[in-house]
Amino acid sequence: MVLTNIKFFLFFSSSLITFCFASNVTYDRRSLIINGQRKLLISAAIHYPRSVPAMWPELVQTAKEGGADVIESYVFWNGHELSPGKYYFGGRFDLVKFVKIVQQAGMYMILRIGPFVAAEYNYGGVPVWLHYIPGTVFRTDNEPFKYHMQRFMSVIVNLMKQEKLFAPQGGPIIMSQVENEYGFYEAGYGEGGKKYALWAARMAVAQNIGVPWIMCQQDDAPDPVINTCNSFYCDQFKPNSPNKPKMWTENWPGWFKTFGARDPHRPPQDVAYSVALFFQKGGSLLNYYMYHGGTNFGRTSGGPFITTSYDYDAPIDEYGLPRNPKWGHLKELHRALKLCEHLLLNSEPINLSLGPSQEADVYTNSSGGCAAFLANMDDKNEKIVQFQNVSYHLPAWSVSILPDCKNVVFNTAKVSSQSSIVEMVPVNLQPSVASTDKTLKWEIFKEKAGIWGGADFVKNSFVDHINTTKDTTDYLWYTTSIFVSEDEKFLKNGSSPVLLIESKGHALHAFVNQELQGSASGNGSHSPFKFKNPISLKAGENEIALLSMTVGLQNAGPSYEWVGAGLTSVKINGFNNGTLDLATYSWSYKIGLQGEHLGIYKPDGLNGVKWVSTSEPPKKQPLTWYKVVVDQPLGDEPIGLDMLKMGKGLAWLNGEEIGRYWPKKSSVHGCHQECDYRGKFFPDKCFTGCGEPTQRWYHIPRSWFKPSGNILVIFEEKGGDPTKIRFSRRKISGLCGHIAEDYPLFGKELSEYKNKRNKATVNLKCPKSARISSVRFASFGTPTGTCGFFSLGDCHDPNSISVVEKVCLNKNECAIELTEESFNKSLCPGATKKLAVEVACS
Repeated sequence: MVLTNIKFFLFFSSSLITFCFASNVTYDRRSLIINGQRKLLISAAIHYPRSVPAMWPELVQTAKEGGADVIESYVFWNGHELSPGKYYFGGRFDLVKFVKIVQQAGMYMILRIGPFVAAEYNYGGVPVWLHYIPGTVFRTDNEPFKYHMQRFMSVIVNLMKQEKLFAPQGGPIIMSQVENEYGFYEAGYGEGGKKYALWAARMAVAQNIGVPWIMCQQDDAPDPVINTCNSFYCDQFKPNSPNKPKMWTENWPGWFKTFGARDPHRPPQDVAYSVALFFQKGGSLLNYYMYHGGTNFGRTSGGPFITTSYDYDAPIDEYGLPRNPKWGHLKELHRALKLCEHLLLNSEPINLSLGPSQEADVYTNSSGGCAAFLANMDDKNEKIVQFQNVSYHLPAWSVSILPDCKNVVFNTAKVSSQSSIVEMVPVNLQPSVASTDKTLKWEIFKEKAGIWGGADFVKNSFVDHINTTKDTTDYLWYTTSIFVSEDEKFLKNGSSPVLLIESKGHALHAFVNQELQGSASGNGSHSPFKFKNPISLKAGENEIALLSMTVGLQNAGPSYEWVGAGLTSVKINGFNNGTLDLATYSWSYKIGLQGEHLGIYKPDGLNGVKWVSTSEPPKKQPLTWYKVVVDQPLGDEPIGLDMLKMGKGLAWLNGEEIGRYWPKKSSVHGCHQECDYRGKFFPDKCFTGCGEPTQRWYHIPRSWFKPSGNILVIFEEKGGDPTKIRFSRRKISGLCGHIAEDYPLFGKELSEYKNKRNKATVNLKCPKSARISSVRFASFGTPTGTCGFFSLGDCHDPNSISVVEKVCLNKNECAIELTEESFNKSLCPGATKKLAVEVACS
């Protein structure tokens, strides 16, 4: 550990040289210009609050290794200004520390101050308290909103200036953003919207930060602010002025998840196609949103219904591991683009038609330099095209990159980078080593269903949930009582009255006389819902206690801050006199839970209630707090909390907020065993996880653990089986490679590609502490299938496994070339031969 830290220090100390001098940042119609040089920039979005400081250096370094020059992040207003004028910059919100880590890695930074972020983040990143300042209307020509927005932006800008983090001061920040995707909603605000957009731009420019400002999705961004594109594809985007460069601030390499929905994925071939086509058509800066999505810790997810995981199918997964083959495929793309950088940014393209849906863009200079992009935009058919008297094979929906107009160094559809086999390895909860008794000891605290400690207020009507809680908690109790006469027929004939509830959202548990009667919720596309369930009533007084819940607040949309939640109607069918309408009954309200109010999940609040010790915690018991002291799992792999057998609730470790858990199952229909990358992508195109929980595992950063004595606290709303809670180690257990002999070889310099077009290579690399322990499958010939499911084809070189074993066994990494010396290339005459390999890492 000491040696590792010394190496880490030396690396970052040497990298500091990159930004020890001031940089002049301007732009022209072609690109950003840094110290007089045009730059082709690859940016990786990593949101500092969605990971933890201990993860930041490695995340940034992994992005750099993946070919990124720039790290991009929003600034999260609601995480920094906790109440008016009171600021927080600690822990996951230590913005200065994050930017300095980027600087130390020798990378640039794009700071999207906003301060509205959307980002599937709670309330779009705007503090909830701002909504309750009289006269405030968000994101329009409104004085209270503009006052607080400008004040916060000035605080951030001045903090960055104070720390000398803007490029002209020697820092890494080369560009900043004001507002965010406002063009989607500006028209809905009328003239006030237009005035606000212009005000925001002018206010930002007046901050005098010395680097350009951008506004994404803002066609009317005034000079000198640059308007940029956010989409799955931006090759056809044009800036609103011929003097501004073509920039792509959000290329979505995946999509977010909502509780109860299937798991969306975007194939790496399509991501690469969109990027290559963008640069082919004059793009100069691309940002992946997200490159590492991370985790919505605590109650920070928005939506509503956005999962705690914000993995986003990004090149670096939620836990910080490279997602292969996506990470590796894009790394190779970035290398190919950099080979063309000078020609792309300093010459004008010539567009050539190569067929009905095929074209080339060729960049040349007076010195004889030449770079070309060959695109096949047909989403079904591969094509053979002629370019400069040479034939080139273009798979459907692909771009080939030729940095010298001769050699194809990369094709977006030909994925030669390794695939990773990732497992969640279960680890039983272990009692602390400090304990003499090795039996796991649980402690239990049961919440009362309904009012605890006296009502907060009483009203003869329903209140809006969000306006009442002001998002200080997910929970609001609506409680009333009804009197049931002994002559009601349902008491005598065994039938049950039916409770009917309508709610604006987001979720509900219904209790009658302290017993759970049922639950209901909306979903990520429609928050309102109806509840209809038989209930048990007795003669005399009956208490109706309804626990209304939010699952993250609205994060975007026109006038989104006015969207409410909570009950709008409560009725009971089945009485002798018909339907009982409880709308005008006397309702008692209580904000939050007793355990929340007492902070029993915090280290200093654990003794706020009387816990009951047990070795057999109750199962299927609603409104229950569970506490257990455990050891951290062995090893250094990332950790997830397996909540498959629990219902819904919140979890903490040592007082740190793991977040909302809800292993709600998705639809059983609409998934794809293998997604066709060809054709335009949209969020519903490629799903996995049908019939499974949208989110089973919940990331716990390793830095949150102590060696022993870790306090895990769970609040379960509707009942589960805590004995089935597990830790899981996220482990790369195997690797695959699958290439054909006509794939470009793997190289770093253009000279490596010349005259070597038939020596494609499988490169395999285990995690740093592992070795290739066995070869599970290897076939040179015509193998079929995908990683983990390979099978032999019509012809197969029987020496395939021994060849791979000789090159790879017991090594951390290896490279297998498709050469005559390695394999019998006379096999399968007339066929394009392939190599498929699967190995184990341990």
